Amino acid sequence: MAKCPKCNTEVSKPRKTWKMAGRPDRTGKRMQLEIGLFDCPKCKKTFREVLSKKKI
Repeated sequence: MAKCPKCNTEVSKPRKTWKMAGRPDRTGKRMQLEIGLFDCPKCKKTFREVLSKKKI
């Protein structure tokens, strides 16, 4: 569940999801991020939120 940053409404289902590689940490390992794009039904704001992180 993602929370809208403008009105704090809980949004359950993302419109779109994708995976991307994040920045490397001190040891050189990268994080694989799964990001979701959400639409708030109350205030109609579109926002992104990280759904999962995994070291690759």
